[in-house]
Amino acid sequence: MAVRVVRLGSARVPDEGLRIGTVRRSPRGVRKADYARLHYYDLWLPELAPSTKLLNRASSRTLTPARWARFVRSYRREMHQPGTERLLQLLARLSRRTDFSVGCYCEREERCHRTILRALLAEHGAKVVASARGAGVKARRGRSQ
Repeated sequence: MAVRVVRLGSARVPDEGLRIGTVRRSPRGVRKADYARLHYYDLWLPELAPSTKLLNRASSRTLTPARWARFVRSYRREMHQPGTERLLQLLARLSRRTDFSVGCYCEREERCHRTILRALLAEHGAKVVASARGAGVKARRGRSQ
């Protein structure tokens, strides 16, 4: 039992379980009835996506290391709100009882909020399947469930 962090639209792996889309927008040009069949997601949870304002700011110019560091801090701040904290705690606890995955569309995992989300889930006590490409953001220590 664990949570896997994936790129939405990629082929599913055995025992991946329910796929949750942590994105602000649904996939373009895809009918809602086809989201799961085309490996996007089974359930949409935009509350764990970066805000539209943060996404617009991040995509307005080249994402330099300094701008990425600001994005990480801003996204973490957004995820520190009571509602999102409860969602992270819920997913962390579920990861100990069932398999599921969360994800985003970004091609480069190391510059995607799903890397930060992986760390946040681990900080909340989730059992997280290791990334095939490696994590771009380390989990902070000292976080309690």
